[in-house]
Amino acid sequence: MNLPSVIRKPLIAAILGALTIAVPAGALNLAGATRAVATAPSAAMAMTGGATGTSAAASPATPAPAAGPATMLPDFSSMVQKYGPAVVNISVVSKVSTSWSSGDNPGDDSGDNSGDNNDNPSDSNPFGPNSPFAPFFRGLPFQMPQPQPMRGEGSGFIIRPDGVIMTNAHVVNGASEVTVRLTDRREYTAKVVGVDPKSDIAILRIPAKDLPTVRIGDSRGLKVGEWVLAIGAPFGFENSATAGIVSAKGRTLDSGYVPFIQTDVPINPGNSGGPLFNMRGEVVGINSQIYSRSGGYMGVSFSIPIDVAMQVGEQLQTTGHVTRGKLGVVIQPVTQGLADSFGLPQPEGALVSSVEKGGPAEHAGIESGDVILKLNGAPLKDSSELPVQIAAIAPGTSVKLEIWRNHATREITVKLGTVADKRTAANGGPHPEGGKLGLAVRPLTADEQRGANTRGGLVVERASGPAAEAGIRPGDVVLAANGSPVHDAEELRSAVERSKGHVALLIQRGDARLFVPVRVG
Repeated sequence: MNLPSVIRKPLIAAILGALTIAVPAGALNLAGATRAVATAPSAAMAMTGGATGTSAAASPATPAPAAGPATMLPDFSSMVQKYGPAVVNISVVSKVSTSWSSGDNPGDDSGDNSGDNNDNPSDSNPFGPNSPFAPFFRGLPFQMPQPQPMRGEGSGFIIRPDGVIMTNAHVVNGASEVTVRLTDRREYTAKVVGVDPKSDIAILRIPAKDLPTVRIGDSRGLKVGEWVLAIGAPFGFENSATAGIVSAKGRTLDSGYVPFIQTDVPINPGNSGGPLFNMRGEVVGINSQIYSRSGGYMGVSFSIPIDVAMQVGEQLQTTGHVTRGKLGVVIQPVTQGLADSFGLPQPEGALVSSVEKGGPAEHAGIESGDVILKLNGAPLKDSSELPVQIAAIAPGTSVKLEIWRNHATREITVKLGTVADKRTAANGGPHPEGGKLGLAVRPLTADEQRGANTRGGLVVERASGPAAEAGIRPGDVVLAANGSPVHDAEELRSAVERSKGHVALLIQRGDARLFVPVRVG
C-alpha cells in the first residue's frame, strides 16, 4: 500500500489534519513561554536598577488606569471628628409684647398688628404688665400687652478655650435668654458680650474652660471652585455636616460692609452662625444667609469672611461695639455707558452720585461726578469694594484717593470720619450688668428733630428685655433719663449705670410726652 492510498483513507486523513493544526499552536505557546522567561530577568533588573544602571533598557511601564470620579471626591470625616466638638448649638428665648388693642372687643384678635399703629389712640399707653403703674389702668379702654415668648435656634463656634464663642448677630439679638449646648450635652447660660448688626457678628461667653476650639484661617486666599465644609444645626439637628464649593467671592448684600462668600453648600435655618471650613480644616467664613423663595435652601448660600468677622469680634470683646471709617459719599457702579460718558478707558471704580454736606469727602474737595479709581494705591475694580475697605479703616485715618475728573486723574487726601453708631446702648442679655435696658437707639436727624419739635433725643430702633416689658417700642424718642437730657448713646448709658432699681425715661410718642420707669439690673 503506497502513501497516497493511505492518506486517502478517512481515519488516517483525520489524524493527520489534527496533527497539522496542533503542532504550530504548540510551537507558538512554547515560543511565548520562552520570551516570558527571557524578559523576566531584565524586568527584575529594571525594578532594582541593576548593578550597572541598565534600567533604561527595561520595557516601558504600562500606565495605571485613571482613578474614577468617585475616588476624587474629598473626605471630610477626619475634619468633622477633629473640629466638630468646637461647634455649638445656640437656643434663644425672647419676649415680644403684642401691640396695644382696644378693650371694646377683647376677644377680637383678627386685626393686622404688622403695621404702624402710632395713630391709634388706644396705643398711647406706654406701660407694660410689669410696670408699677399697671394697676391704675385696669378697666380702661385698652388691654395690657402680654409678652409672648419666642424661641429660636442657631449655631456658633468656640474661638477661645475659655468660653468665647462667635455667632451671627441675628441669632441672639434681642434675646432675653441664650443657652449654649456643647456636643457632649453640657449646657451653659451665655452672656452676650457684644452684637454688631451691620456685619451680623455677635460674641458670646460661657463659664467654661479648656474647651475645644476651631482653627482660624485666611478667607482672602479662598478660591472660587474650592471645596468647603459647613457644620451646624439645620432645623435643630445638631452637628450636621454639609459640603460644596465656593461659587463666588465679594458679594455685597444689605449693609454693604461685608464682602460675602457665595457657596452652594446646603444651608438651612439653624445653620446661621456656624463655621465654614476649607480643606485644611481652617475656618474661612461664618454661614449667615441664604437666597430663597421658599424659606429653604435653593442652592445659593452666603458666608461672612472670617477676616471681617475676627476684626469685628476683637472690637466687640474690647469695647462692646464697633467703629468704622466714614467717607461721606453715596456711590454707584460704573457701567459701560457711564464710562463712555466720563471718558474712562474701562468701566471700573466707584462713581460719586452725592456728597454728604459737612462730611469728610466734602471737606477734602470731592464732588458729585467724581469717579474713585484707587484707595491708597489699590485699584477699585468694582464700586462695592469701596465701602468695605473704608469701613475697615479706623476713623481719623487719612487715606489717599485717586479720582477721575474732567477726563484726568488727580489725587485727594481725605481724613475719615466715624459711621454713626446705632449700637445698643444697653444690650439685653441673660445677666444684665450696669443697668442694661435692651434698647438700640440713634440720634435724631435734623428733619426728625423738627418733626418732633425737640433739639435732642434718641430714637428707638429696637426694644427688648426690660425696655420692651415697660412698654417702650421702636419709634419712641428718648428725651431724658432721670431728668437729664440725653443726646447720644453714651449719655443714656451713663445715666442708666448710675440708676438703682429703675430709671425714669422721658419718652415722646407722637405729640405726647410721659415718663416711663424701666427696671435696671
